[in-house]
Amino acid sequence: MLRIGLTGGIASGKSTVAELFAARGAAVLDTDVIAREVVVPGSHALAALVAHQGGGILNDRGELDRAELRRRIFADAETRRDVESILHPAILSELERQAAKAPGPYQVFVIPLLVEAGLEHVVDRVLVVDCPEEEQVRRLMTRDGASLEDARHMLDAQAPRERRLAAADDVIDNGGTPDDLPARVAELDRRYRALARNH
Repeated sequence: MLRIGLTGGIASGKSTVAELFAARGAAVLDTDVIAREVVVPGSHALAALVAHQGGGILNDRGELDRAELRRRIFADAETRRDVESILHPAILSELERQAAKAPGPYQVFVIPLLVEAGLEHVVDRVLVVDCPEEEQVRRLMTRDGASLEDARHMLDAQAPRERRLAAADDVIDNGGTPDDLPARVAELDRRYRALARNH
């Protein structure tokens, strides 16, 4: 099965692009969704996170307080590495399990940190959703209510735009309006179906 790794900076439009691929019949597997599934109460990954980070990362119901964990990750590079060393193997294992059962002409793996985590080997092609950093900041402030400083921190915690683009086999420019996206996704869908037939 042909695997496309869909990635891009925060607030670049990955979710919108993923929905467009799903609407065209591609099997879309989102590692952000899987990341929530692997840390449900009682899971090995959540127990490991608590062992490393303490009970302060749990809410009153014993569930992972994602906002608190995100705050710690963005505040400290060592904490980020520690958390990633626990979560990434659990997420990849579950991704492979779901991919083995997912139907469709090809699969789209939505992996926001594909480049940062060096996961290019997991996919056959890398598709980057790209937009100018100023636009990412604007979207974060509008969508998430982030301050300018917080938005910049979030961007700084990710791979530079140039590094993502250097890893790309395909690029969708999402610096314009959402109206531009369906035609670009349709074009790539045709290409990926053709590649999948010869894969």
